[in-house]
Amino acid sequence: MTTLNLAARPPFHLPAVVRSHGWYQLAPFEWDEAGGALRTLVRLENGRVLALGITAGGDGVIVSAPGRLNRREQAEVAARAAWMLHLDADFAEFYALADAEPRLAHCRPKGFGRFLRSPSLFEDVVKVLLTTNIQWGGTKRLVAALVKAFGEAPAADPARRAFPTAERIARSRESALRRLGLGYRAPYLLQLARDVAAGRVDLDRFRDPALPTEDLRRALLALPGIGPYAAATLLGLLGRYDYIGVDSEAVSAVSRGFYGGRPVGAKEVEAVFGKWGRYKALAYWFWDFDGQGQAPMEAWEAGRG
Repeated sequence: MTTLNLAARPPFHLPAVVRSHGWYQLAPFEWDEAGGALRTLVRLENGRVLALGITAGGDGVIVSAPGRLNRREQAEVAARAAWMLHLDADFAEFYALADAEPRLAHCRPKGFGRFLRSPSLFEDVVKVLLTTNIQWGGTKRLVAALVKAFGEAPAADPARRAFPTAERIARSRESALRRLGLGYRAPYLLQLARDVAAGRVDLDRFRDPALPTEDLRRALLALPGIGPYAAATLLGLLGRYDYIGVDSEAVSAVSRGFYGGRPVGAKEVEAVFGKWGRYKALAYWFWDFDGQGQAPMEAWEAGRG
């Protein structure tokens, strides 16, 4: 067993990051609420597939992996974990603004701000694509089917599978993806995978903080199947909070919270949070609409229970 201790910029609260949105419910993520452990699988650059466990520890997290890892593998695992949990994110400016707003004052003490990300941006893009025009239960089903059909298993645990690489999906056919239930998303996913596998699309460059947000948004919108909602969602995962991913839930929340239940659209949602500028998406996502000190994900989970 190899363990790595990684520091996080405070305030940091692992459950707050994990449950920041629904990604922890999508394969291959597993969240052990009682044990406070996040589990997933990653495929390293050398092709090795590892099962990772992440728990809170010290001033950040403890990442564990079975077996011995060489220095290069340890560095890659550390980088993947830091990316997933946004360990180096600095929310001081957002917190300073949020502290003065009663509906956001809970953000600093609860460590809200970070969004759980997948080990690779390709995985995040695919998962966002699979949230479009579908209920959440359908998204979970599609992701699980994709992982089962194309994911690679670690040698030590053949029952589990990592999220498939672009190369694996690129070698499939549209008909195979449609049989998994992807519907109209099948050709988009296949084109995306083939573009990434062939090097026509370099998703890693999207992670460059020097890339202007508007240029990044245009590049995201140019990806197969990615529209304004999906692009805004991906911007948030990339640490750009200038746009809100307006879906039916956002419209409903803003209608109830600001317009007395009257019909609204994307224009009204953007207008309500416009004053938050580059933190617009954070303000919306962690806004306490019900006055219970809860972010939308917490309220959703409480209602579900």
